[in-house]
Amino acid sequence: MHKIVVVEDQSLIRDAISTLLSLEDDFDLVHKCENGAQALTYLKTLQTPPTIVLSDIEMPELSGIDLAEQVAKLYPSVKFVIMTTFAKAGYVRRAMEYGVKGFILKDAPSDYLVASLRDIVKGKTIIDPELAVLALGDKDPLTPKERKALKLIADGMSTQQVADKLFLSQGTIRNYLSEAIAKLNAINSHDAARIARQKGWL
Repeated sequence: MHKIVVVEDQSLIRDAISTLLSLEDDFDLVHKCENGAQALTYLKTLQTPPTIVLSDIEMPELSGIDLAEQVAKLYPSVKFVIMTTFAKAGYVRRAMEYGVKGFILKDAPSDYLVASLRDIVKGKTIIDPELAVLALGDKDPLTPKERKALKLIADGMSTQQVADKLFLSQGTIRNYLSEAIAKLNAINSHDAARIARQKGWL
């Protein structure tokens, strides 16, 4: 029996997917979470991790990509699978960096989702064909430090607040942001954050 945790902020979708998986004899739905932060808190309480974490990407408090990064550190054996309505190349690239084993669009047929999860349990990596094509597109030019600084700017922090958060000098943060602005041909740091988010790089 493969234990699954479902993470999705939209209750109708969360309940529909949970009901679908509960009908399958080889899947055991052990928990439903409204966002990544709630899921991470729950997962940290477990003595035995689930087989699969099936998560949305864009959620409040902690995104699916950030959750995947944390789960990879906590439980390397967990098969992390992302489902999304947002077909962005940057999402696929970042997800693969964190060992995500599946990337499935929410409008895929239910039998495709179930079959994909079974293949993933067997050791396969499943990426929706549309997303696989996108993943060959734009390459993320940002370094991890530039990306982190831009993400905090996008979240509404000032340069000084970003510096305090990352335990770096304000001058260093300005350098990161300047590099990101130049790489993305942006007007300013907020414009750079907007472009990076549209590409799925944040």
